[in-house]
Amino acid sequence: MIVVACPGQGSQTPGFLSPWLELDGVAERLAAYSEAAQVDLVLHGTESDAETIRDTRIAQPLIVAASLIAGEELAARAGRRADGIAGHSVGEIAALVGSDVIDAETGMRLVGIRGRAMADAAAKEPTGMSAVLGGDEDALLARLTELDLAPANYNGGGQIVVAGALSALDALAAEPLKGTRVIPLQVAGAFHTPYMQAAVETLRDAVEAVSASDPSLRLWTNRDGSVVTDGARALELLVGQVASPVRWDQCMTSFVENGISGLIELAPAGALTGLAKRGLRGVPTVAVKTPEDLDAAVELLNGAAA
Repeated sequence: MIVVACPGQGSQTPGFLSPWLELDGVAERLAAYSEAAQVDLVLHGTESDAETIRDTRIAQPLIVAASLIAGEELAARAGRRADGIAGHSVGEIAALVGSDVIDAETGMRLVGIRGRAMADAAAKEPTGMSAVLGGDEDALLARLTELDLAPANYNGGGQIVVAGALSALDALAAEPLKGTRVIPLQVAGAFHTPYMQAAVETLRDAVEAVSASDPSLRLWTNRDGSVVTDGARALELLVGQVASPVRWDQCMTSFVENGISGLIELAPAGALTGLAKRGLRGVPTVAVKTPEDLDAAVELLNGAAA
């Protein structure tokens, strides 16, 4: 079973859409996606600097658009789709599109709304996120409680992303727990925590008018790593995920339980294949960062079907 993984915020780099725009039809698709998301994806994906595309309003639509383009190109070249799909954080929107729960235009409209709502929520007070590598999980969670921080992403392989007030994150970094490293992340808010509750309400209002289909591929949720078979439930989980932890560790455990034989990460790729090296040891992976990586992805995908 080959699983496609759609990355989350933080994966973007300046100019990363440039090589994709050399492919036939991509400029037209990005123009339509830009209109739906209310973000100039071509400008920000080719010319804007790192600080500009760090803005949640811009980063989230950019990432989802890149995953959609890469996924479309992969399926066209391989002549088939993968057996399952999952997204990390905002990547769940790309996964819902990839599994036909919603169409691409709806996905881009929702990610535009999500990005703006999360940016507005983050602007209310200075918060951020840090990755904590290594150490004892129970000890870390106890320390987070002391500092009024929250676990935001359980990424597996000994990595937990924590979130909350910048002063509390500074305190955690100043006195890290034994065996841990604390790495501040370039995101502008405490995503996947109660700080995002206002964004949850905004996104919930937006999805009320959305008609969802049941997934056409095996689809996992960040809520607990389970497989979701109902489209309406998938949308409901997408909304709640904004203010609840991403359980990518449980997603990877479920991939194994469902017989994963390969993982393909869509653009802007790298983070999830990196986690897979620790959480999915021995499973072949391909990170589709540019169109040049599509051949290796097709080989993995079609090799599994042979």
